[in-house]
Amino acid sequence: MSSRKKANARPFYQNHDAAQLKEALRRMYLIRRFEEGAEEAYMRGLIHGTMHLSIGQEASAVGSTMDLRNTDYITSTHRGHGHCIGKGADPKLMFAEFFGKEEGYCRGRGGSMHIADPATGNLGANGIVGGGLPIAVGAALAIKKQKRDDVTMCFFGDGASNEGAFHEALNMAAIWKLPVIFVCENNKYGMSVSTERSMAIPHVADRAQGYGMPGVVVDGNDIAAVNEAIAEAAARARAGKGPTLVECKTYRTRGHSRSDRNRYRTKEEIEEWKGRDPIPLFEAQLVAHGIASEDEVKAIREAAEKEIADGITFAQGGTDPDPAEVTRDVYTAEVTA
Repeated sequence: MSSRKKANARPFYQNHDAAQLKEALRRMYLIRRFEEGAEEAYMRGLIHGTMHLSIGQEASAVGSTMDLRNTDYITSTHRGHGHCIGKGADPKLMFAEFFGKEEGYCRGRGGSMHIADPATGNLGANGIVGGGLPIAVGAALAIKKQKRDDVTMCFFGDGASNEGAFHEALNMAAIWKLPVIFVCENNKYGMSVSTERSMAIPHVADRAQGYGMPGVVVDGNDIAAVNEAIAEAAARARAGKGPTLVECKTYRTRGHSRSDRNRYRTKEEIEEWKGRDPIPLFEAQLVAHGIASEDEVKAIREAAEKEIADGITFAQGGTDPDPAEVTRDVYTAEVTA
């Protein structure tokens, strides 16, 4: 059975200096304000289409990525803005992508669900549920073939754990002992269906035993608990011992997407989870440990807010793509008889 990790913050605070911990808080603020800024831009008609927000899941994204190298890879999901920022992306280039501008990471062609940043090891988000799982396994196989000690981190949601790609990916990673860290962000709902109705077991991580790999369940709103579990999984992967499945129990306080009216969950449930908001919890820990003063926390928050505001301004002033270049960067293979 999967093990239950208790939130013991001491190793986390001992293994990171003050600058690293303050940077983690800054990235959590950036994620929150980025998503709130994107939501505001959508409501004002500046952004079209849909988006999937991860407000409330910042500890999972940052706790997982904060110790990764640029040479480590991640694959992300349709709810992946936090993973992108956690891995070191520039919010202004992300906003440019949202706004469909040439300055965006994918030249405005990818939008919210397909942002990629190879320079920081981000192989891209994916609009297909579970679509990043086999990509992560392929990237991990490349790492092993090249005899590198890097890892691939694969983010996916609880809904993806019921897809065939999940089982195929875990099986292949296990039998080849590939350096993959499978990170399931279980926010309780696959679109509008509760995991209590879509799974016959209480934890996604319980499925790890069927593939001969460790399965770990953590409080996904506790950055320390997340980071400690990821550190163990990364050490195992880098040592050639194979993959780990880490399940972060977390919650999105917004709907599945912009069209979601939240009719399948109660206001009381949402408010209860808002009381477990990972950002003020981490703020309180930094102050309690004497790592940051309340004034420093305020300054970090205000700087993040300004960076996001500047990013939106940058994106609004960006360059619209030239319709004559609509086929640029679109590739196909020529097949000859």
